[in-house]
Amino acid sequence: MRNIAAIVERELRAYFISPIAYVVLTIFLFLSGLFFQTMLSQILQMAMVQSMQGAQFGRGPQPMDMPGMVTSAFLNTMSVILLFMIPMITMGLFSEEKKRGTIELLLTAPLTDLQVVLGKFFAAVSFFLILLFATLLPVAVLYIYSNPATGPLLSKYLGLLLYGLALLSIGLFISTLTENQIVSAVLSFGTIMVLWLVDVVAQRAEGTVKSVLTYLSLLSHLDDFMKGVLSTSHIVFYLSLTLFALFLTYRSIDSLRWRG
Repeated sequence: MRNIAAIVERELRAYFISPIAYVVLTIFLFLSGLFFQTMLSQILQMAMVQSMQGAQFGRGPQPMDMPGMVTSAFLNTMSVILLFMIPMITMGLFSEEKKRGTIELLLTAPLTDLQVVLGKFFAAVSFFLILLFATLLPVAVLYIYSNPATGPLLSKYLGLLLYGLALLSIGLFISTLTENQIVSAVLSFGTIMVLWLVDVVAQRAEGTVKSVLTYLSLLSHLDDFMKGVLSTSHIVFYLSLTLFALFLTYRSIDSLRWRG
């Protein structure tokens, strides 16, 4: 654990020495605040329109879970933004090491390949958690002016966390395949988009093919979490995908050691 912690500290320091961390944080905070304000305004406007229509027809105001609607719309939007942010987090984890030639030093250090992979992964997860906690700032406004249900909100954040872990592990693996950070980011984004858009293809398929494609879609597994529904199958999917991508990363690093 000490070796893994040392790698995590090293990578986090590298994030904040470079402008990457500040660029990602600034863009993410700006977009999260902008979209939260937009979602809140749209849902408030929709509630006012429904109330006016109800008054015209002599009906009382219909009950609406406005905090739930706002958080669902907001966190769904954040899941899309993370498609662009996560490749920026993972793009240099191994590719920059290979470009600078420090990968040889890392692989010849008294560290196992598993420690290297987990150290890099946990560093990326730590930075991702900073982004995730940043989304709590606008959500906290709902607790000041209303009383949102905490259970469904925790389910949504759990889904976003598992979704992020899967994307990070995919980006980490792709970072081992190239020496160029930009190429790594583009390949990560492309791979994630394919898995994200599988659900669109699945809607046009039928039978077994549709079932398989729906299961492989990152988006379909996130939908239930965003509705406040916890399902073991979705948790297993995200954890399995994360572990599989980490295994591929481990094998890729092992091949680098033998080739070196």
